[in-house]
Amino acid sequence: MLIYNSLSSEYTMTPHQLLELALRSGAEAAEVYYSHSSSAPVFFEANQLKQLEFVDATGTALRLWRNGKPGLVVAYGAYEGEDLVDQAVALSNLQEPEEICLNSAYTQPYKPTWGEPIGTEALIDQGKGAIAQLRGLYPEVLCSGQWECSTSKTVIVNSRGLDVSFEDTSIDAFLSGELVRGDDFLQVYASRSGISLFEFSDLVERLGQYLGWAERNVSAPQGNVPVLFTAKCADLFWSVVSVAMSGKQVEQKSTPWLEKLGSLVVSDAITVQQLPEFDCFYLPFDDEGTATQPFTWIDRGVLQDFYTDRKLGRELNLTPRGNGYRSLATPPKPSLFNAIVAPGESSLGELIATIGTGILVDQVLGGGAGISGDFSVNIELGYRIENGQIVGRVKDTMVAGNVYRALQHITLGNDREWHGSLYTPAVLVAELAVSSRAE
Repeated sequence: MLIYNSLSSEYTMTPHQLLELALRSGAEAAEVYYSHSSSAPVFFEANQLKQLEFVDATGTALRLWRNGKPGLVVAYGAYEGEDLVDQAVALSNLQEPEEICLNSAYTQPYKPTWGEPIGTEALIDQGKGAIAQLRGLYPEVLCSGQWECSTSKTVIVNSRGLDVSFEDTSIDAFLSGELVRGDDFLQVYASRSGISLFEFSDLVERLGQYLGWAERNVSAPQGNVPVLFTAKCADLFWSVVSVAMSGKQVEQKSTPWLEKLGSLVVSDAITVQQLPEFDCFYLPFDDEGTATQPFTWIDRGVLQDFYTDRKLGRELNLTPRGNGYRSLATPPKPSLFNAIVAPGESSLGELIATIGTGILVDQVLGGGAGISGDFSVNIELGYRIENGQIVGRVKDTMVAGNVYRALQHITLGNDREWHGSLYTPAVLVAELAVSSRAE
């Protein structure tokens, strides 16, 4: 693979013209993947507007096969089409032949655009309003934040008639608050994503609640106790589930669920789906041009299938459902999108009320669990629960356990949030090991 850089963001020919040029070079198959993204983030620091930015990036990836040998080159910004094709051909001469795995013409109807762009002034007003509202509750709090409108466009064309393009716009907001009380430092944060301008009051409400709960420091319970993870940090569990369901792990025979298709692998309270048209992360096709399909990966605890890209799916006899994703410089690999965890019936407050002695975890430090499922993380922001009530903040505390065992004994909340393209509720685990440094 060769990368070609240019300072210009304009290209000299369209993806279709580059594809035609590649085929004229003698390639029996070719694909052009074009990506353009732009964003206008607005930054706040120390309660004030700090800076405005504009970020714009364009990239083009050409894959071709000549005599069955693949060649991949990438150009960032402007490029000369003839040079790109010559480089791809030269690289292909160094490779071994492989089976060509390209999608055919796309026939499923889809929305070519998604989301509504928002101007910079509206983003500034949102950030200022959120900071003012939070400081109205806690005048001493020091706020930082980022409001951003991002637009991305993808075009994929290939020699088998595939010709698709999609443009989407998203709005992302991040707000944090810092308090210093003597030697005690506290930072809380919350985020939200959408496809149009949204109210920021829920961000402020959450931060105000976290700050209020932390007004008193208390000792952490020791030993095995119930632990409630807010939606913000529940990805500690779902990231492991995602890896365990990957066709790549099936190929490597490293997933513990290798022989578990059609079997109960987690609690029957858990259902995980992919829904291409759900909320702000609509995606009509993947980076191979395969139509994304609604599918339930885990149905009430039972594993239904593994996700895959086209090439791996052919090797493992798995069905591609729009899960082949790539960077410009790499071929497609299996990945989840719009992973939707079905909610439970109880609010966060109702889950707290069910706990006699336990911990609420909102922010963690340290790496998550690997494919083994074992984890041990420091709690960056957590609270002690006694008799169904938050009684104060805990510090210098760790929680440890195994994801697969924990997911056999959980209760899910009904308060779901987006984290990337994961939509998850809070997760209450019946028992995990909690330890803290002696005071």
